[in-house]
Parts: sequence; structure tokens; C-alpha cells
Amino acid sequence: MNNSGLGYKIYSYLLATYKWYLRTPERSLDEAYNAALEIQKLENEYFNGNKIGSDLALHTNSVMDYFESNLKKQLRIIRMRLTEFKASRFFVNESNQKSIKKLGIEHLNPSIVLEKLRFIDEVTAKYTTFDEEITFRETIEQAPESTVKSLVIEPKQSNIIRKNLDNGQRIQQKGKTNTTGVLPRSIFNTINRLQVELDPKSEQDVVQNFRKAQRRTIISVRFLLLLIIVPILTHQLSKAFIVGPIINHFQTSNEAAIFINYEMEEQALLELQRFEEKIKFQNLLRNVTPPEEKIEIQVREKALEIAEEYRLISANAIKNVFADILSVIAVIWFLLLSKKEIAVLKDFLDHVVYGLSDSAKAFIIILFTDIFVGFHSPHGWEVILEGVSRHWGLPANHDFIFLFIATFPVILDTIFKYWIFRYLNRISPSAVATYRNMNE
Repeated sequence: MNNSGLGYKIYSYLLATYKWYLRTPERSLDEAYNAALEIQKLENEYFNGNKIGSDLALHTNSVMDYFESNLKKQLRIIRMRLTEFKASRFFVNESNQKSIKKLGIEHLNPSIVLEKLRFIDEVTAKYTTFDEEITFRETIEQAPESTVKSLVIEPKQSNIIRKNLDNGQRIQQKGKTNTTGVLPRSIFNTINRLQVELDPKSEQDVVQNFRKAQRRTIISVRFLLLLIIVPILTHQLSKAFIVGPIINHFQTSNEAAIFINYEMEEQALLELQRFEEKIKFQNLLRNVTPPEEKIEIQVREKALEIAEEYRLISANAIKNVFADILSVIAVIWFLLLSKKEIAVLKDFLDHVVYGLSDSAKAFIIILFTDIFVGFHSPHGWEVILEGVSRHWGLPANHDFIFLFIATFPVILDTIFKYWIFRYLNRISPSAVATYRNMNE
């Protein structure tokens, strides 16, 4: 009865999961459609049916920030759900169509689907260019180094440069500052800076640039946190609710393997041997000679306890393998859906790294190289590889570990030196010189 009841519960769970899978296209489309309705609601209530942000005079800056963050949230939902809708529709085949009919699930009406998709496209078409962070990143990537500096130092001139870059032109600063003349360039730079400081609109430009930098930082920090939380949360949830119950269901005291590699067996035998020797030693200290049967009973109980402990360790290692696979899939899916956030993060890291002083850059480089490719790095790599082996329940192959330590840090060191020579030496030669002086 217990087995039949458990089998029925598992069947009901699998059937509910399968129904949820078959309803994925409809559910994804409805969520995207509802997000589009939210955007239209904001337009009708606060912008007279126009595009959000079309009339900045209607609201204050704080209110506009709220509307823009809500808009970006809804656009992200639409993008993710439409991707899920397309992917789920791609995997629907004839067998799925038959299952939908058998289970009594209403099939999506093509006219309703087309109507919802048309409405979503009409709403989102207004915001195809609505992404200030991406535009700012593309401006920095396309512009030369002198233009990048002007984007930070001279806000008013940076607006002109952005407009020209949007038209596909490579802009170079015009005027006497880019030509060799009688007077030094510093004089013209000082004059330009004074013009910007005396301009009454320069304060607004500085505030706008600060807000863009603030949004870039918030997006980057949030993306980094999600990049850490997503795999950990996926691993724990899948291990607790998906992989764990399945493995526990198939695991019985008679069928489950106690040891999944020879190292576990050797450790268990060594632990049991020490326990037996400990009992004999304690009896000798107490000057007691118990019967051999009593010692054998204690050793047998300890053997069962060790067997149960290593059975749980083996099962946990198998769970870790499948949970890690699901975590990798979740991270890959998250990265595929976060292309814009990755671009913003790249821009944020560029500003952070290249904003460091030369001594700070040299310190980070030396710290990184000493940890991963330095004299003491083989010990760290050995600990990492042995920890990964225990995590997956694999025997620690010392030949592979020694081969990895003999090759991978060398390859990593070569790549790092090439990066210093090829890129860092061109971008920041003073940092390279500081690095060499500190390294000596």
C-alpha cells in the first residue's frame, strides 16, 4: 500500500509538471501581454497616451526615474517571456499536440495569439532605442581615447559627440586642440573648460552624467549579485526538491552503493580499524579482558554506522553532480537573457579598472599572478582539485592533478604576460612600469 501510494503521488507530481510544461507557451504569452498592458496603462494615465518620457516637464526627476525603472522592468519581462514563448513553441511536436487534447488543455487560438503579439509589438516598438546605458557604452567603445576623456571631463561637448556617433561617424575633436599650433594645447583645454563651467546648462549635464553613472553602477552590482545567487539558489533548490527526492526514491538500503570510489572504502576501513584498536587499547588500560564476541558486536555496530554515513556521502555526491549541471544550465540561460546587462557591466568594469591608480593596478596584477601562477600556487590548485573531486564523489587522481599543475599555471602565466605586453602596455604603460618595479 505504501509503495502504491508513493507511486501515485509521484505520478500525480509528474503529470502536474507535464501539464505545466504544455501550458508554457500560453503562460509566457499572457505574462508578456500583461507587461505590455502595464506599459500602456502608464502611458495613458501619466503621459496622455504618449511614449513614457516624451514630456519631461510633466513630472519631476525622481518621478521620471520611477517610471523609467518600471518601464525597463516591464520590457525585460516582455523580452524574457517572448523568448520563452518561442523556445516552448519550438519544442512542441505532434505528440505534444495529442497530449494537449487528451489532457483537456485548451489549445491556443491562432487569432488570439496573433492579436496579442501584434499588441506587444505596437507597445514595444516605441522603445526600441530606449536604453541609455547601452547607448553610452557604445559611444565609449566606438570613440577614440581622446573622445572618451572628453565624455567624462566636458559634459556639454560629449552630447555633440554622442549625436555624431549615433549617425555612424567616428568623431574627433575639432578645433585648435587637435592641431599643432603656436600655443600649447593646455591653454585651449583651459579655455574650453572655463566655457563649460560658465555655461548655465553645464550643471544639468553633470547631473545627467552622474545619474547615468549611478544607473550603470546599480545595474552592474545587481547583475553581479544575481550571477552569484542564481547558481547557488538553483543548486540548493534543485538538490532539495528535484534531484534529492528522485535519488532518495531509487535509493534503498539493499540496492544503494555504499562506496562510489575506492578512496571512500579505504577511509572507511581505516576508520573501522582505528575504532577496533581503540577499544582494545582502552580495555588494556582498564586491565579488562572482555569476550571476543562483545568486541565483535561493537565493531559490527560501528561498521553499520560507518556504512550508513558513507552511503549518505555517496548519495550526496551524486546529487551534487546533477545539481551542478542544472546550475550551469541556469547560469547559461541567465547570461543569454542578460546581454544588455553584460554590456553595462563591461562598461562599469572598464571605468573601475582604468580609474585605478598605477600602483593599485600593479598591486592587483601581482596579487593575481602570485595566487594563481606564483611559486606557492601548486598547493592551492591541489587543494581546489581535491575539493572538486570530493564534491563529485570522484577519486583524486594524483597523476592528473600533478599534470594539471605542471601545465595549466604555465599556460595561464603565458596568457597573462601576453595580455600585459599586448594590451596593458598600450593602454597604461605607466602601470606596466610600476608593475615591473614592484615585481623586482
